[in-house]
Parts: sequence; C-alpha cells; structure tokens
Amino acid sequence: MYNRFENSQVHTPSAFFALPSRSFRLLFLLIFGLFLTNSPVIAQQKDSAKIKISAYVDAYYGFYTDKLPPNTFQLFPSISPRSNEFGLNTAQVTFNYENDKVRAVATVHYGDIAKCLWSPTFNNVMEANVGVRLSKTLWIDGGFFRTHFGTEGLLPIENFGSCVSVNTFYEPSFESGVRLNYTPSKKLTINVYALNGYNMFEDNNDHKSLGTVITYLLGEKGNIGYSNYIGDDSPIGDSASHNRIHQNLFFNYEIKKLKIRIGGDYCMQQNSNILLHNQTASMYSGIVSAKFQCRAKCAMYVRGEIFNDPDAIMSGIVQDAKGKLTGFNLMGVTIGTEYKPTENTCIRLEARQIQMDKDQQLFWWNGLQSNRLEVLLDLGIVF
Repeated sequence: MYNRFENSQVHTPSAFFALPSRSFRLLFLLIFGLFLTNSPVIAQQKDSAKIKISAYVDAYYGFYTDKLPPNTFQLFPSISPRSNEFGLNTAQVTFNYENDKVRAVATVHYGDIAKCLWSPTFNNVMEANVGVRLSKTLWIDGGFFRTHFGTEGLLPIENFGSCVSVNTFYEPSFESGVRLNYTPSKKLTINVYALNGYNMFEDNNDHKSLGTVITYLLGEKGNIGYSNYIGDDSPIGDSASHNRIHQNLFFNYEIKKLKIRIGGDYCMQQNSNILLHNQTASMYSGIVSAKFQCRAKCAMYVRGEIFNDPDAIMSGIVQDAKGKLTGFNLMGVTIGTEYKPTENTCIRLEARQIQMDKDQQLFWWNGLQSNRLEVLLDLGIVF
C-alpha cells in the first residue's frame, strides 16, 4: 500500500533531536504510531478494507490419439495439453484488496496453461490491476487483465468440463489496458476497455484497441451478454491494415438440476482474404453445452462445438490433402462426468472427438487422419 510519508521532506523542530536518548525517540514514535492507528479515521479505513488470498491447483492425465514426441503440446493446447503424461494445468495464487474507494487484484500462476497460452515476457502473471471508484456505480481499473471476451472461462474450474472449445483457444486469453466498469443496476453491468491489442500485454504497434462486455442478469438463474473486440494488430511495417471486429454472444441458464450454456462468435478482418488479399475475411464458431446434476456430488455434461475459419485469420493457414490453402474447419463433441467429494474439490473424466474437414489431415495415428480422440482425467482444488 502507498505510504504518504515516504519520499517526503518533513521539517521537524531541532528540539526533537535533543531528546535524552535514541531509545526515547523510538518510544515516542511508537506511541505516536499507535495513536494514529487507533484514531477514528484510520480505524474506519482499516475496518472497511477487505483482503483475501485464494489458491487453485489443477492436475491432469491426458491421452490423445494424435502421435507426437514426448513433452510436445497437442494442437489446440489450452487445457491438459500433453499426451500420455501426468501434468499440471495450473498452480496459482490470487491476492484481492478492496475498500470503498480502491481495489486491486493480482494472480501469479505456473503450469501448462501458462506455458502454452500466456505472454512469454510476463509468463507467470495471470492478472494484475488496480482500480479507483469514480462514483457509486463507476470504477476505473488499469493494468493486466484476464480476457473480457468469450462464452467459456479459461480455467477448468470455471466451466462445465475441463477442456475448452477450439474457439475459446483462439479467443484472447489476456490483455492490458484501462477498463471502465459501470453498474447502473443490480442486473446490468457494462465494461468498456481501451487495450494494447488482441491477446497481448505489450503492444506491437502504435494503435490501440477497444473492447466491450455487457451482461444482463436473468434473475438468479442465469445471464445473457455480448462482448466484442475492435482493433488493428498489424505489426509495424505492414503495408496493409487488418482491422478486426470480433463479436460474441453468450447465454447461461439453470433449470432445476440442468445448466445450459450457449455461445457464438463472428469475426471480420480487413484485407485478410486468403486468395484476394485486399478483401475482408470472416470466421464463425459456436458452442452448446449442458450439465445435469445427477446427485448431490455427481454430474454429467455434454458439449457440441463448431469452428469455421476459411481464411485462416485465427487458426493459421494449412494445406489440405488436395493442395488447397485454407483455415481450420471442424466440429467436436465432448462428454464427461464430474464428482465433487468436497465443495472445493472436483474430479472429472471426459472424452472429446474432434472431426476436421475430411481433407484437413492434421493428426497422425495409423497414417494421416482428419480426426482426433482425447481422454482427460482432471483433479482440481480451490482453497
């Protein structure tokens, strides 16, 4: 916390230095300090402040039919990315501070999520930002943030299942900038961001980007929302602009023992057509997932996903079996079961089948294949 007496010039009477001894002066300072910390103003600030420290650890075993060398990340490697290995998705600690006027959060993390998703320069910083209240309903925050964008969360504990969709992998995971957080009512929250760029802490050009997320609560059962990203992340020296408008809609709802999550993305990017470079390219994706609470500690879940990026504005360019240059086009299905022995512990076993376009043979098992099966065993704890 900032100390207002640090680095300041305090002019004190010379009589202070005439006190009988150094010990006496220290005793005087101690009594004076105790008086300050027990004054009504200081006590009120202390009582209103909330400090919280929490931690999350998530470990896994993963198996993929795609054959890769040991210690190699699989394609779409955001969660449990190593095949036939025991691994650590994340070990992280979060520090929160908040009072009536100021708030701050910092999370440090380590594991495969940090290695395959995060900034190489700030690899162990998941988020670190500080905010000031401007009015009863308005805050301004600045620093490093986790992404504001998308339907799914980044961590297994935030989702129905452990692995995230391919679309979530290509969405931004982290960002840096300034956020205005406006809550005009208990149901409506609006966040507006000024950002360095798409999935980056440090800027790569002279442009700044914008982002928005609007969430409306549907009572206690769910919410509906919209998020977007608008910006040009062309590196310095690129002769053409590549303005991107990426939009996302999401819907979450709970009906008795059933939870539903639906979301979709649509993205357009200027001068990015894979053949006609001066034309605008687009991609779309979507997920539908459901989770049914069978018993107090047991649940089952399922998810379907699609991802179609014909001009490779997110997935990157691949050459298919016919020699055509294209981006990823795929469908996926995930099924799984969850057991929670305690409220803060979760064990999941799940399987996902990904089917690419038949000519996009990106996986290897018994020859080149256009599909992959993955099986994940995941154990997470929050404390």
